[in-house]
Amino acid sequence: MPVVKEVNFKGEVIGDYTLSDAVFGAPVHVPAMHQVVVAHLANCRQGTHNTKDRGDVRGGGKKPWRQKHTGHARSGSNRSPIWVGGGVAHGPHPRDYHQKVNKKVRRLALCSALTLKVQEERMLVLEKFDVEAPKTKTMIAFLAAINAERKPLFVTHETNIAASRSAANIPGAQVLHVDSINVYDLLNHEQLIATPEAVKKLEEVFG
Repeated sequence: MPVVKEVNFKGEVIGDYTLSDAVFGAPVHVPAMHQVVVAHLANCRQGTHNTKDRGDVRGGGKKPWRQKHTGHARSGSNRSPIWVGGGVAHGPHPRDYHQKVNKKVRRLALCSALTLKVQEERMLVLEKFDVEAPKTKTMIAFLAAINAERKPLFVTHETNIAASRSAANIPGAQVLHVDSINVYDLLNHEQLIATPEAVKKLEEVFG
């Protein structure tokens, strides 16, 4: 059974926390994680980019000069892509970048990412957030105590406004509800800090 350290908000280790083998001890499947991350980034794209081709640019109705005997290369429109002010050749147009990922692949990738965090000893369980009011200094002191100043990811079981605002001004820090956890954020952050209730929710859903 995988075991990680459990800490309080002062950064003190208060014991060990045993995790589920099904979620935090699963085989690490790199191709599944890659597929899910690529799909995640693709689905974030709006796809609203657009350019005007030669048929969309205003003007260009008259042939600039006659076909032969001018000394110029032949040309039929001054809105051709090779002209200044002309249209764009093969430019982007609005499209949908959405990629579908099967539930089993998504589950496999998420368990792989969680297992990777445990194997690399970059996961801690936080007993509870002792934050009554937003205070960046308090959050920085906690992260320094557990050596997780670089890109920490907090996963909570409930919406915690004080914790979210305390981490808002810390570069790279992010607070996520357990229902919003995803493979991209797990791999993009250095340290994973989860509450016991969030861990239990993950084990119930993906175990």
